[in-house]
Amino acid sequence: MNTKRSVAFHTLGCKLNFSETSTLSRQLEQEGFEKRAFTDKADVYVINTCSVTDNADKECRQLVRRIQRLAPESFVVITGCYAQLKPQEIADIPGVDLVLGASEKFNLVQHLATLSKGDDTKICSCDIETVTGFNSSFSVNDRTRTFLKVQDGCDYSCSFCTIPMARGKSRSDSVENVVNQAKQLAANGVKEIVLTGINLGDFGKGNEGGKKHEEDFFELIKALELDTAIPRYRISSIEPNLLTNEMIEWVAQSKKFMPHFHIPLQSGSDAVLKLMQRRYNSELYREKVELIKKHIPHAAIGVDVIVGSPGETEAYFKESLDFIHSLDITYLHVFTYSERASTKALDIKPIVPILVRQERNKIMRNLSYQKQQYFNAAHLGSTRTVLFESIKQKDSESIAMLEGYTDNYIKVITPFRAEWSNQLIEWNLA
Repeated sequence: MNTKRSVAFHTLGCKLNFSETSTLSRQLEQEGFEKRAFTDKADVYVINTCSVTDNADKECRQLVRRIQRLAPESFVVITGCYAQLKPQEIADIPGVDLVLGASEKFNLVQHLATLSKGDDTKICSCDIETVTGFNSSFSVNDRTRTFLKVQDGCDYSCSFCTIPMARGKSRSDSVENVVNQAKQLAANGVKEIVLTGINLGDFGKGNEGGKKHEEDFFELIKALELDTAIPRYRISSIEPNLLTNEMIEWVAQSKKFMPHFHIPLQSGSDAVLKLMQRRYNSELYREKVELIKKHIPHAAIGVDVIVGSPGETEAYFKESLDFIHSLDITYLHVFTYSERASTKALDIKPIVPILVRQERNKIMRNLSYQKQQYFNAAHLGSTRTVLFESIKQKDSESIAMLEGYTDNYIKVITPFRAEWSNQLIEWNLA
């Protein structure tokens, strides 16, 4: 490799992937690598992949082709979920030098030391059943908001999902380790931590062969509230069946956990939920939303929805749309179903045509826009605390802007003021 070593990273997918990429980046910087933008020439390019949708797979291939045009002599490393699920498929992409599966992702430094350009693509993968260790990670990218990974893997078997095959069994950090990490982040000036995981509410399973800690997610958030100086925490996403009533009531009186929940729904039709093998029904979901709004009327509630999954008839889609319309929620993350190899959903009929899936996506996104506008309008004139976390500037001639979020996740953008950066500011939502 060149004596002056440089590396560029690109992340596809979820917040958990971003936290892991950030950790890998810090590991390489500690080994003397210079970090560069992905659009610049570098000695090594690392793509941390997702495989939730077919689009993520396609984007990975496009990125490799772009690197080949820009820097054909550079090393290309692919890791993440796509790398675990289809290592040979990735190895067959011209220009890929190294494929790292779930068990080898955090051994990137050691693997780079053995690479030689021109050799056959090296695949370092494993049987996902053997992955039992937990690797902590967090994102720091000149932002005041940090994504802290506290849990990994999933023991659920949703019919549409490849994550258990890509990430392995549920496992997590300990409360003590998470609290210590939060203290270190606070010492570095971090003002907000977003707790992330694949199945966050399943926190408590240990990192040695699935051994259970005598802990759970509720204990974790109570310890973070009590024992750390971080002023703001958010729960990235939690399954409705794992979000307990006690937890909701506790967040309602918390000084540090923000009035903001993200609760996957996937479908508002009980028939479709059953086909998806989800562990709740629409009645339970409605109960959680109503309890949140009872105790925290100003809370933001985000919802994941999949449209066009196998078995979703027009009537079931209408049922789902009407159900979501009736909920007092804030916004939707809408996903168009895409076929994933080795999932049970491939055997479910009828198959929804691609154009119909896309149309349903547009309808749901329109509903999301209406919900967000209604929520924002309901808070006009109120004063909420904003954490200003980043500068937005399109070009050298435009005005630099500060961007931040209220406690209940309303975005605020204002002309740049240096003294407000990384500060909590009382803000009137005019």
